[in-house]
Amino acid sequence: MWVFYFFAALLTLQAVVSLRGGARYLSYVQREMARKSPDFTPWASVIVPCRGVDPGLSENLAALFEQNYPAYEIIFVTDRRDDEALAIFETVSRVPRPFGHVETRIVIAGEAIDCGQKVHNLLAAVKDVDFKSRVLVFVDSDARPRRSWLRSLVGPLADPRVGATTGYRWFLPTKRRFASTLRSVWNASIASALGPRGDKNFCWGGSTAIRRSTFESAKITDEWRRAASDDFAMMRALRRAGLPIHFAPDCLTATHDDCTFRELVEFTTRQLKITRAYAPEFWLVVLTSNLLFVSVFFGGIALIVARASVGLSIALPLGLVAAIYVLGILKAYLRLRAVSIPLSQYSRELRRDAMAHLLIWPLASVLYLFNAIAALFSRRFNWRGIDYQLISPHETVIIKRNSGIGTQDSE
Repeated sequence: MWVFYFFAALLTLQAVVSLRGGARYLSYVQREMARKSPDFTPWASVIVPCRGVDPGLSENLAALFEQNYPAYEIIFVTDRRDDEALAIFETVSRVPRPFGHVETRIVIAGEAIDCGQKVHNLLAAVKDVDFKSRVLVFVDSDARPRRSWLRSLVGPLADPRVGATTGYRWFLPTKRRFASTLRSVWNASIASALGPRGDKNFCWGGSTAIRRSTFESAKITDEWRRAASDDFAMMRALRRAGLPIHFAPDCLTATHDDCTFRELVEFTTRQLKITRAYAPEFWLVVLTSNLLFVSVFFGGIALIVARASVGLSIALPLGLVAAIYVLGILKAYLRLRAVSIPLSQYSRELRRDAMAHLLIWPLASVLYLFNAIAALFSRRFNWRGIDYQLISPHETVIIKRNSGIGTQDSE
């Protein structure tokens, strides 16, 4: 019993620290959203890697053409000429729009040999950017940014000391599948890990901007060669160069998508396998913190049931488990308040999903623990129809290409 009480007290302290982090996250989002973005709008190259047709692809691409930004180009890159997404991009690009000047081009990258297909596509697209481009912007094809997204993402780069700017995703299930909802809850805790510490932030490849000069001086292309993850590799290069990553809350981006339970497990486990290879210290934190939570929280519930069945007092273990759960609910509430500011146009969807975020977050911890343990034993994963073996951050082996083009999440 004393062992349980000791670890329960430790977990309660961890929950309090996490709650304070949630309060800081809300405060940061409020400050950044109230701050006027620098009027810095140089010519930008928006690079959209794609493989297959994502749900809502037409609407996602249309959002890129409707940015409140004076002039930019959109480079759509895929590995195959027969990718059905190309026809959708061409159709969307022909729609006349009364604002901004948008140029377009298509790049066919071909098949990757010794790196992730997405990384290979990005390398091909970067070689083809317009000579006058001063900023490179990377966005996933399953993201649907707001009209202010591009201006807000590029604005902080007015300060040349900023290495890169990043947003993050927020999953909005289109159907009320349990697996899709759990994925949203699982992903939410990563979103609130970003904040004011530029030296601690990470890049999300689905919404990142970087000065072209910084991209070249930090030798991002060297870091990308033979890599599986574009954003982790970029983060490593920027940290090596001592350049901070600025989180722009206004660039929190909605991803309208659903998944099956199998796709949920594949997606979340892949993230932790990549994390273990590129940021093993973070993977270790995920493993230990969720092992502690699952052992104490669910072990505590089992202890309460066992003691109640034999007529022993359950007041103290029940109080500890309840305190941990309530603190987690408060953290989830602060996070929802924060994301509701940049995602105000999706207030109905956020209200719809709120109870799940408040109540089922312990199940996300169970999933995190499973993911972290799975990453301990294997670095093989499937990503959009291609099987990879991740040997190290600088060595990726393509094991097999499936006959069809995968259309699951970008990253």
